[in-house]
Amino acid sequence: MTKLHDLIRAQIQYNASDLILKVNSPPIMRVDGDLKLLDLPPLNKVDIETGLVELLSKKQLEEYKKMFELDFSYTTSTGERFRINLFKQKGNLGGVFRLIPSKIPTLDEIGFAAGLKEMTLRPRGLIVVTGPSGCGKSTTQAALLDHRNTNDKCHIVTVEDPVEFIHKNKQALVTQREVGKDTHSFANALKFVLRQDPDVILVGEMRDLETIALAITAAETGHTVITTLHTADSISTIDRIIDVFPPHQQNQIRMQLSLNLLCVVSQNLLKRADGKGRIAVAEILIATPAVRNLIREAKTHQISSILQTSQQLGMIAFDASLASLVKKNVLAREEAESKSLNPDTFHKEMEQLSKSG
Repeated sequence: MTKLHDLIRAQIQYNASDLILKVNSPPIMRVDGDLKLLDLPPLNKVDIETGLVELLSKKQLEEYKKMFELDFSYTTSTGERFRINLFKQKGNLGGVFRLIPSKIPTLDEIGFAAGLKEMTLRPRGLIVVTGPSGCGKSTTQAALLDHRNTNDKCHIVTVEDPVEFIHKNKQALVTQREVGKDTHSFANALKFVLRQDPDVILVGEMRDLETIALAITAAETGHTVITTLHTADSISTIDRIIDVFPPHQQNQIRMQLSLNLLCVVSQNLLKRADGKGRIAVAEILIATPAVRNLIREAKTHQISSILQTSQQLGMIAFDASLASLVKKNVLAREEAESKSLNPDTFHKEMEQLSKSG
């Protein structure tokens, strides 16, 4: 157990987002997006099993033995929190530790548009935060929720797998429920959440058709719902939500989504030009009447033109956001181009900014 404790302390010291443990490999950390192989001997089977198994309750150990997969949270004696995934690889136990920031950042600190604050305080509607794994979706979710918690007397209910950021009651009452510990599944929790008198519902992830349908219904019935998806941009997010449903239901879902969507925040993390960590870059789509109409009429491909011409409303396309940060010398052009959704669009955005001075 000493070895694992030492590695956890090192992860905290280096502010590494992830610690990867694998049999016959030295420990690996991800720092500012890059994998770093630690100058340590390879871990053997006993090292990993002894350390990881001691973190588990009897019930968690039984679940891992049954499923060969397990997600859970862990808090050190000094208060640092981790989201841990256990898995099997070539018959051996492995694990990944994701370090959860101790402080919930504000939306201002993340650098997102002020319009998101107003969206978070809306009495009803759906807010979807999207992006690849490890792009900071959970942090953005937590910042959105914290803004509501700070500014509104309401009841917030979260359903997470596992619970990551701990939200203390501020203006709001916060109830946090963990899948596997407090409820059997996202879908099961959402079936009963409306009887728990919530104003705001956070769904850690929309994983399947049933969860998506229940999240949309919760927004439709007068609640603010904040959730995530693994999609690259706002248009693919809308299409993914609709395409999950069978063809005969898609017109109905388009109508429901067009009426209840508030905004989509599609983000990624990029290295700062000055080498001081990473910055969240986001595309922000706000569901204006024009956007709602395109969703309803199955013309989501036309939303990109609205994104490009509606910055005064608080919207911005991802590649335009990249170009703006390059112009401000926050990002290196090479880094921005490598993470752009469409390099041609990024180049055009850079050209327009150059012409405008």
